[in-house]
Formats: sequence, structure tokens, C-alpha cells
Amino acid sequence: MSTINTVTEQLTRAGQAIEHDSFAIIDAEAGTHAYTEQQWPIVRRMIHANADFDFNGLTDFHSNAIDAGIEAMLAGGRPVVADVEMICSGLSQPRLAHFGMKTWQFISDADVIERAKQEDTTRAVQAMRKAASRGLLDGAIVGIGNAPTALIELVRLIREEGVRPALVVGMPVGFVSAAESKDLMAELQDVPWIVIRGRKGGSTLVVAALHALLALAEARQKTMQAAQK
Repeated sequence: MSTINTVTEQLTRAGQAIEHDSFAIIDAEAGTHAYTEQQWPIVRRMIHANADFDFNGLTDFHSNAIDAGIEAMLAGGRPVVADVEMICSGLSQPRLAHFGMKTWQFISDADVIERAKQEDTTRAVQAMRKAASRGLLDGAIVGIGNAPTALIELVRLIREEGVRPALVVGMPVGFVSAAESKDLMAELQDVPWIVIRGRKGGSTLVVAALHALLALAEARQKTMQAAQK
């Protein structure tokens, strides 16, 4: 059983006990699994968010995903670019601020909507293009939980225009192109990713995965600080 990812935002002993017991139940019911000691806290937090054990198996990781995400957070000041506002709203602002991180999303911007109409594309496609044009994707952590077209466009930007996010958390949910968009992302080797295979996904799972990564980054930071004393 992994003890990583013990950082919590629960402010009372009662809340901490419930969270601890929830993780213990998940560990016990999940049993043996194929994830590494660092990957499992991500998957466990996602199961905790949705009470769905299918994510034990559906969640897939690039070999460098965890280290890339942690290193980006420890570097400080990296943007978090999301496909929808829900991800930005769900992320803990104090925990992001600890690493000097700020969230960005453009899905409802007037210019994004207008260009999507003009070019007969989705708002999600234009939002990714706007993020690229503003230089926000290079070195960023990108979270996509709603729009498969955002992830497909991000893959295109990586392949054709050379953008290089530090990590992509690609978990769009849906029936049209959702599974295919994640399979496309998982074909890439030069940009680390975390994806959910198949149709399942959602913004809450992106938030859960990023919170787990933030906890891992905080734990590594404390270890580094202790070693320097």
C-alpha cells in the first residue's frame, strides 16, 4: 500500500480521518495493480473523486509523466492551461500559488467564439490555438477534461507547430472522438501525458489528477528541503 500523497487540504481531524479511511478502502478494494508507487496516488485520487474503480486500469501514463509534472511544478511559475473553466475553478488556488502557478482558459472569449464561427471549428480548437499564440503552452501543464477537439488540436500543435507542454493531462469525456483523441495523445513520445483510455473522463478527474501531482510535488519539495539541512 502506498503512503505517498498524504498532503491534504482537510482542515479538521474529522475531515482528515474520512479522507484517510476513504483512501484505505480504495487501496483494499483495488488490491494488486500494475501502477508504480508514484502513479498509484494519481489513480487513487481519481477513484476517490468518482467512486469508479474502472480508472484502475483505464488510466495510462507516459513513462516520464510523473517526474515531468513534478519538475514543472517545482520549477515555479508554470501556467496551467485548461480547456474549460471548470478545471480552473476546481483547482486549489492556495496550492497553485505555493508553486507560483496560474490557470488559463479561453473557451468563452469573444474572439475565440467569433473565430470558431468563421472557420467552422469548435471553440475548444480556437481556445488551444489562442493559448499557443500567447506562448502559454510551452512548458505548461495542460488539462483537458471536456473537449476531445481540444486534445486533437493540441496533438496537432505539438506535431506540426512544435509546441512543447511539460505535461498533458488528457481526459476528455464523451462519445464523439473522446477515445480517439486520447489514443492520439498516447502515440506521442516527446511530450509526457496522462490519459484515460476509452470514453470515460471529465474535468473532475483532471482536477483530481492535478491535485495528486501537486501533493507529490509538495512531498518532494519537503524531502529536498530536509536533505539540505
